[in-house]
Amino acid sequence: MFEIPKLKHTASGNFFLMAGPCAIEGEEMAMQIAERLAALSDKLQIPLIFKGSYRKANRSRLDSFTGIGDEKALRILQKVGQEFDLPTVTDIHETEEAAMAAAFVDVLQIPAFLCRQTDLLVAAANTGKVVNVKKGQFLSGEAMRFAVDKIRQSGNDKVILTDRGNSFGYSDLVVDFRNLPEMQANNVPVVMDVTHSLQQPNQSSGVTGGKPALIETIAKAAIAVGTDGLFIETHPQPSIAKSDGANMLPLDQLENLLTKLIRIREAIR
Repeated sequence: MFEIPKLKHTASGNFFLMAGPCAIEGEEMAMQIAERLAALSDKLQIPLIFKGSYRKANRSRLDSFTGIGDEKALRILQKVGQEFDLPTVTDIHETEEAAMAAAFVDVLQIPAFLCRQTDLLVAAANTGKVVNVKKGQFLSGEAMRFAVDKIRQSGNDKVILTDRGNSFGYSDLVVDFRNLPEMQANNVPVVMDVTHSLQQPNQSSGVTGGKPALIETIAKAAIAVGTDGLFIETHPQPSIAKSDGANMLPLDQLENLLTKLIRIREAIR
């Protein structure tokens, strides 16, 4: 894999992990999660990228939580990266956000619904940062080669692709594991977004549901298929999280899951 600044334990042979809260809710919460994740990364020798959205632009309802302020949240992400010597990743939604976010984080993430937005992909590529593109819920893994081409043709070959399931009816998602090797055919690292693939979007209440009991199932299957990395949103108390709590993994359950996944990784190598 191309070099990601501050990414440690890459010689371990383990999958890498993108993990953190759905949204940056405040400094204390972000630092608490980052401290635990950094400790697990060192203990289990898993390369770690800390994840947190500085703003949630895709909400069902106008009164849903969107963030604590762009610059405030980005500075918290920057502080996490500096204090724990970790690379960080956050979403961007519009072209003008690319350069702004790039000043604070190491990886720019393109949300699934926006993966075909040419101007957004080019703006992210032009920052020189690593660009993680989430596969649209409406696309095949094979179709993501066009997103990769747009970034590479803009002069940036640091691309990651992430699967987060495909739309299944109106309010559910299903994971087609054929997408992982299809995306790896582009010679890029491929990640399975375990927690978002278990969402149940577009609920009548206006609050996204989820099936967190299946997190271990999806994660095990992805490792067995040979994914390069996993994306897992985690929180000390998902029930009170301000975004996506219905499909997040409780932070105290993460070590047990990762330990099982390492054994699967070792078995298939």
